[in-house]
This record gives sequence, C-alpha cells and structure tokens, in this order.
Amino acid sequence: MSSQPRGNVIIDVEECKGCGLCVESCPPECLELAPELNHYGVHAAQYTGEGCTGCGACFYCCPEPGAITVERLIPPAKAAVPPVPEQEVAHAATL
Repeated sequence: MSSQPRGNVIIDVEECKGCGLCVESCPPECLELAPELNHYGVHAAQYTGEGCTGCGACFYCCPEPGAITVERLIPPAKAAVPPVPEQEVAHAATL
C-alpha cells in the first residue's frame, strides 16, 4: 500500500502482556507479535510501520492501560450532511 498512512501506533513493549487482542482486532492488519521477548517473557505487540488507519480498535480492546497509543495523522473525512429545512424539523418533532 503506497498511500500515506492515516495513523500511527505506539506500543510500550514493557507494558504489553502479549495477549494479542490488538493484533486480532486490527482491521488493516498492521500489528504483529514481536519475535523477541519483553521483560515479562512474552512476545509484545508491535506496529509493522505501515497501513494504520488511526481507527483505534487496538487501543480500545487492549486490557493493559497505557500500553497502546494511537495517533491520528490525517483527520477522517467528514460526510456532507445536507441541511434540513426548519419546517421539516418542526413537523418531525410533532410526530
């Protein structure tokens, strides 16, 4: 994938317990377990360096507070929402 990454994942390998939940939950599959062991004797998660969308799925599923930080490099595109005429809003509120 040659497009600019939309996010960056920072993993504190000394906080990671190697459970792999972040690796399994990552939609773009840009996380993996490291081949080396951390001080707990487990294979900590690591970012492959490309493909992160900044969704934060890894952050939200991680059971270890402070192990994962997700940086959103490019804000998500905002969907264009057409304005609703005021009379339609007033009518909908009376239903």
